[in-house]
Amino acid sequence: MENEAMAAVASWAPILFMVLIFYFLLYRPQQKAKQAREEMMSSLKVGMKIITAGGIYGTITELGNEILKVQIADKVEIQITRGAVGMVATDKKPDDDDDL
Repeated sequence: MENEAMAAVASWAPILFMVLIFYFLLYRPQQKAKQAREEMMSSLKVGMKIITAGGIYGTITELGNEILKVQIADKVEIQITRGAVGMVATDKKPDDDDDL
C-alpha cells in the first residue's frame, strides 16, 4: 500500500514542478509589472513629463478621471486616456557609448 502511495506522489511530482515553474516565471512577474503600472498611473500629477504608448513626449497640464491633457509643443495640447500613458519620462540623457 505504501508503494502505491509513493508511486501516486511520484507521478504527480513533474506536474507540480511545472506549475511552480510557470508561477515563478510567468504569473508572478506579470503581477509585479501590473502592480508597478498601477502605482505609476496613480502617481500621475500635473507637470509630469510622460511618454505615451505611441511614443509622444509631453507634459501633463490637466488631470481627469479618465482623460489627461498633455502639452506636446508650445500652444499644442492633446487629450489622451490614462491607459495611453506608456511611462513617466526621465531626464536622463543616453550615454554616447550606447551608440557603438
